Amino acid sequence: MTTRQLFLGIDCGTQGTKAMVLDAASGEVLGLGTAPHSLISGANGRREQEVGQWCEAFALATRRALLAAGVSGLDVLGIGVSGQQHGLVLLDQQGQVLRPAKLWCDTESTEQNQRLLDYLGGEPGSLERLGVAIAPGYTVSKLLWTREQHPQAFQRIARILLPHDYLNYWLTGRACSEYGDASGTGYFDVRRRQWDLALLRHIDPDGRLEAALPELIEADQAVGTLLPQIARDLGLNPQALVSSGGGDNMLGAIGTGTIEPGTLTMSLGSSGTLYAYAEQPQVSTDAAVATFCSSSGGWLPLICTMNLTNATGALRELFELDLDTFNQRVAEAPIGAQGVCMLPFLNGERVPALPHASGSLLGLTLDNLNQANLCRAVVEGTTFGLRYGLDLLRRNGLQGENIRLIGGGSKSPLWRQMVADIMHTPVVCTEQSEAAALGAAIQAAWCQSRASGRPQSLAQLCQRCVKLDAASATRPIEANVVAYQQAYERYRQHVATLLKSE
Repeated sequence: MTTRQLFLGIDCGTQGTKAMVLDAASGEVLGLGTAPHSLISGANGRREQEVGQWCEAFALATRRALLAAGVSGLDVLGIGVSGQQHGLVLLDQQGQVLRPAKLWCDTESTEQNQRLLDYLGGEPGSLERLGVAIAPGYTVSKLLWTREQHPQAFQRIARILLPHDYLNYWLTGRACSEYGDASGTGYFDVRRRQWDLALLRHIDPDGRLEAALPELIEADQAVGTLLPQIARDLGLNPQALVSSGGGDNMLGAIGTGTIEPGTLTMSLGSSGTLYAYAEQPQVSTDAAVATFCSSSGGWLPLICTMNLTNATGALRELFELDLDTFNQRVAEAPIGAQGVCMLPFLNGERVPALPHASGSLLGLTLDNLNQANLCRAVVEGTTFGLRYGLDLLRRNGLQGENIRLIGGGSKSPLWRQMVADIMHTPVVCTEQSEAAALGAAIQAAWCQSRASGRPQSLAQLCQRCVKLDAASATRPIEANVVAYQQAYERYRQHVATLLKSE
């Protein structure tokens, strides 16, 4: 009988924290636990969280996962932390949090982002210098916003951390960052894999920000072991190694096995993401493609749409439909919804690049205005946005033989078929939908194996621990592919009209 090798994967997201216990020897997930977070919201675009909530949720989700797994925390060999990208956590000299963390979905610093973008020479200048086009969600504009809006707190900054960096610091007492999450800050050069110190000096000529940067470590390096008091409080092995961790998309890539060319991962969540692994930093000339570093040693070109299940959910609420009835309505309407096209840009949109757009319904007539067509049009519209992003990735030379599908929307057979047909690519779900937590646990096993002198490759671990759900495998139907292509062309024409008027 193989000895168990237990690892804890944590995913600290916007809505809550998920914890997973993985046996890396068998590749089996033994237990899951969750705990919620609350949001500080303002009409001005403020989206913040108290970081103490993350620590409380970490402890609660971990206890629940260990209980569900029926194992002792003292047997855990390593811990990996995935965190929501782009968030800003500021600490003072004593390691105390200076103010709530500004999150990826915060748009309060839009004006500061525009000024920084102008300083860099617009999107082309930002792409040339950093390899990414900075956007309001990125960390860099949050620093300038803090300087202007909270000057006293700014003067006390001793450490600048991302959400997963902060949790690693809380666990180990060591402040560091890894290349994947760092590449989403907007003050990091993704080609050279180093901080852009001059950009931080532009924000703060005194050098305070430069001095507050965490040390950069490789993805397979451990941050350290748990602080004794933290180990006691969490009921975990004090010798458990904390891995480098990473951003949620980067560790989601590990958790779906997207660690070599040829595979694409698509997440159908509140927003939609699509990414592929690349061995070189092939920076796209299109600002919508973010060529982040991966948390596995390469790069992770990524596109993100702002509207997905939030848009389908809004229509469900409008018509007061439960999920099964909504899916039934979608199935009742033909492909193309009899000419009804919805541009579901309820939050503005990142891909296509229409940040100021609002949603619209087009092609309505007395003959096609019915509930089924409207339900179908919202699902098609959100999926067309991901197809638009896939076209951008393909133009950037990234090909995928299949798409690994995760997120809430992936549970719908109807939506899986739609994705396969619209992308003209086979799709399959992973057995474990919590891909970021799984990726964090796998990365922890990778780091621990190297530190213990018995190194396993990340590919070996993914092969053992990432399992595909054969029952979900869905191939494109050629007749559907042709019909969707016509509807997609209509969508593209409507988008082109909006892009001209932006």
